[in-house]
Amino acid sequence: MKKNKIQLKKEALVKVRGLFNEADKQFSKDPKLSNKYVKLARQIAMKVNLRFPREIKRKFCKHCYFYLKPGKNCRVRVYKSRVSYYCENCKKFMRFGIK
Repeated sequence: MKKNKIQLKKEALVKVRGLFNEADKQFSKDPKLSNKYVKLARQIAMKVNLRFPREIKRKFCKHCYFYLKPGKNCRVRVYKSRVSYYCENCKKFMRFGIK
C-alpha cells in the first residue's frame, strides 16, 4: 500500500512539472491557457496530497492561482532577507525568505 502511494506521488510530480513547463511555453501566446495548466496541476497535486517543490511554488500566485512570469505580470523585489512577489492580477504580495 505504501509503495503504491509513493509511486503515485512520483507520477503526479512528473505530470505537474510537465504542466508547468507547458504553462511557461504557452504564456506568451495565451496566458489564460497557462492559468488553466496551473489549475490542473494543483488538482493533480491535491488528489495525491503532493507538496510542490520550491521552484514550482514561486511560479504561481498563492491567492488567485495565476501563472506568474516576472516582469510580465508580477513584480519581484528583494528587501532585507525576503523576496517579495507582487501579483498584478489580484494586487497581493507573497513573501519568501532567503537562506
